[in-house]
Amino acid sequence: MSKAPAQDGEKKSGEGKVLNVFSHGVLIIWAILVVMPLLWAVMTSFKTDDSILSTPWALPDKLHFENWSRAWSQAHMSEYFLNTIVVVGGSLIGTLLLGSMAAYVLARFDFPGNRFVYYLFIGGMSFPIILALVPLFFVMNNMGLLNTTHGLILVYIAYSLPFTVFFLTAFFRTLPGSVAEAAMLDGASHTRTFFQVMLPMAKPGLISVGIFNFLGQWNQYMLPTVLNSDPDHRVLSQGLVELANSQGYKGDWSGLFAGLVMAMLPVLVAYIVFQRQVVAGLTAGAVK
Repeated sequence: MSKAPAQDGEKKSGEGKVLNVFSHGVLIIWAILVVMPLLWAVMTSFKTDDSILSTPWALPDKLHFENWSRAWSQAHMSEYFLNTIVVVGGSLIGTLLLGSMAAYVLARFDFPGNRFVYYLFIGGMSFPIILALVPLFFVMNNMGLLNTTHGLILVYIAYSLPFTVFFLTAFFRTLPGSVAEAAMLDGASHTRTFFQVMLPMAKPGLISVGIFNFLGQWNQYMLPTVLNSDPDHRVLSQGLVELANSQGYKGDWSGLFAGLVMAMLPVLVAYIVFQRQVVAGLTAGAVK
């Protein structure tokens, strides 16, 4: 009679090993599918045009750094890069500041219309941005914000606020309210309590939602294409399309891949540097 539990345990252990091997195999295949195109693009950016067309899967004979310099200077990638940093940097700061303030109020204070405002932000997440392009174009044009850097920053902030408020509202609810009450008893105002007490405690959530917003805003193409047609204010996604259209006729594929890798690098670096903070922010709400 005592052998039955042992046999059941061995059976469950065997099933667990099979499931573990299967899950690891799926993850390995998924990692290969994700990493291989990135490595191929980086490898191709250091090859000549002839080797790209004749031996696309072979390693470069030597590292042709002139492809990068040509894309950076002649293809104006430096200007597009700087414009993108200004737009994304300004919009990211504004999004985190306004989103955290709104989320803190919705999470910590009960007032008439609290849930209504909260569901308005959630509704903004489900609203397709393509439906707002035409009225948004005329609104920006009437306000004199069309083809301007600050106008594009404001649009990026409005575009990113719904998800930011939704994410941070749930995060602020997990923070201990006793800390804020203690600060209020010590004479701190609501503003001081928020900026000096609650906002530092919400750092993991801010980093997580900041990374998500950075990825979305850095890769944004539709909004700048419609609202930013001035060549002097083009962002990186517009510059890549312009580079693909112009270099496609000249056959400068090496410069095109170099520009593509330039656009990918900041996103990869940001995720690698803040990977632990992103995971901590996503899992912090699971344990109170």
